[in-house]
Amino acid sequence: MRDLLSGKRHIHMIGIGGSGMYPLAQILHAKGFYLTGSDNNETDTLAAVRALGIPVQLGQCAGNIGDADLVVYSAAIAKTNPERAAAEERGVDMMERSELLGLVSEWYSEAVCIAGTHGKTTVTSMLAQILLTAGVDLSAVIGGKLPSLGGSGRTGSSEVFVCEACEYVDTFLKLSPDISVILNIDEDHMEYFKTLDNLKASFAKFAQKASRFVIYNRDDANSRDAVSAVTGKTMIRFGMGEDCEWRARDVKHTADGRTEFSVIHDGKPLGTAAILVPGDHNVLNALAAIASAHCVGLDFAQCCAGLLEFHGAKRRFDIHAKVGGITVADDYGHHPAEIAATLRAAKNMPFSRVIAVHQPFTYTRTARLLDDFAEALRIADIVALTDIMGGREENTIGVFTRQLAEKIGGCIWFPQDESAPWTDERKYQNFDDVCRAVCEAAKPGDLIITLGCGDVNKLSKQIAETLRKKTDAKNQERNRLSC
Repeated sequence: MRDLLSGKRHIHMIGIGGSGMYPLAQILHAKGFYLTGSDNNETDTLAAVRALGIPVQLGQCAGNIGDADLVVYSAAIAKTNPERAAAEERGVDMMERSELLGLVSEWYSEAVCIAGTHGKTTVTSMLAQILLTAGVDLSAVIGGKLPSLGGSGRTGSSEVFVCEACEYVDTFLKLSPDISVILNIDEDHMEYFKTLDNLKASFAKFAQKASRFVIYNRDDANSRDAVSAVTGKTMIRFGMGEDCEWRARDVKHTADGRTEFSVIHDGKPLGTAAILVPGDHNVLNALAAIASAHCVGLDFAQCCAGLLEFHGAKRRFDIHAKVGGITVADDYGHHPAEIAATLRAAKNMPFSRVIAVHQPFTYTRTARLLDDFAEALRIADIVALTDIMGGREENTIGVFTRQLAEKIGGCIWFPQDESAPWTDERKYQNFDDVCRAVCEAAKPGDLIITLGCGDVNKLSKQIAETLRKKTDAKNQERNRLSC
C-alpha cells in the first residue's frame, strides 16, 4: 500500500472535519503533504483543521478538488458527491478513508490496533491517555473525542500509533497492526457478516495480521474461538479468570462512580488500579489498555497514573447536565450487550431510578436482536423509545418501535404512521414528544440516559435544556410567592 502515496503532491479530503478524517489530516500534514479539504458544516474540528494552515472550503463542489492528484473520501460520501464525481471524471486517484488509515498504520513500528464489538473507543482513548500521561509522543486515531486531545486524534514523533479498528465490512483487515487487541465479539453488522462464524473468521484474520502480539479477552468465548488457530504471535490473555496473564479481582465500586480493582500479572499481584468511569465492563477495558501499554514498554505505575487522568470519551456515559437533582447523560451504546452493561453500571450508582431513552439504529439490527434489546432495556426503571433510525437502510422488513415497546411493556413511546418515511420533520417531532414525557416523569435523584449511535445525543441536550427551563420557572414562581 505504500506506493499509493508515492509521488503525491496534493491530497484533497472530502469531509475533512469528520472524526475519522481529522486525525489522518493531522498525520499527513505533519508528514509534509499539501492538503486541502471540504465539509458541509462549520464545527470546532473544522476550525482546528484550518488552524493547521490547511485550506478548507465550506460546501462541496467540483472545483474544490483543484489540481489534487489524490482524493480521499469517507464511506459516507456517495459516488454522486460532486467532488468525488469530478475526481472520477478527471481520472484522479481516489482512496476511501479506511484504506488511508491502513496505509498510515504501516508507517509505525508500534501500531496498536484495538478491535471488538464493544468498547473500542473507550479502550483506544484509555490507552492514548495512559501514553500521554507517561510522556509518550504518540499518534492516534480514535472513533470519538478524547478531551485531553481536544479531538479524535493527534500526530506525534514516536513510533507508537494507537487506533480504533472497526470490523464493519472488514475495514480492520486493511490495517497493519503490530499489536492486535480483541475486546469481545458479539453478533453485529450481520447484514454484512451473515453468520457469527463469518464474524469470528474476520477477527481471526485481524489477529493473524499482528506482527508481534495478540491481546484478547479470555473471558469471552467468541474471542477465544476466533484466536484459537492464530499462530506465530505472542498471545496475551486478559480477564477475570485465573488463567489470564492480566487479571482483575476484588472489584469495588464507590458511590461517586470510581471503580478500584487489584491487578494480577502472570500470577503476581501488582497493586490496585482505579478508574473514574463506572461498570465492570470498564474494568476489562482498563485491563486491555494496561496490557497494551505494557507491550509498548510502560510499567504498572505509569498505567495507573494515566487511568486516573481518564474521565471518559465523548458519548460514553457522558454526563450532560445535573438539573434540579436530575442527572442527564448520553451513551453511544447501540447493541444489547452495550446497553445492558451501561444500565447495570448505572443501577450500581446512587440514583433513585434509571430512565433509559433509546433510539434503535438500523432496521436489520433491531429486527434480529429485538428480544435482546427488550431484555437489556428492562434493566432500567423506566424506558422511553424513539422511532428507529434507519441510517444507511430502508425499512424493507417491516420492523417498528411498536414491536420493541410491546416486548418491554409499560414504556414511553409515541405511535407514528408506520408507512411514513424517516424524515427530519418526523424525527424531531418524535424527539419533542419523548422529551416532554421523560421530563414529566423524572424526579430528583433520577438518572436520564440516552442510548444509541444515531443523533439521540441531541435529545439528551434537549432534555437537559427542558429541565433547566422547568427548574428556572419553578424558582421564579417560588421567588414571586415569597415576595
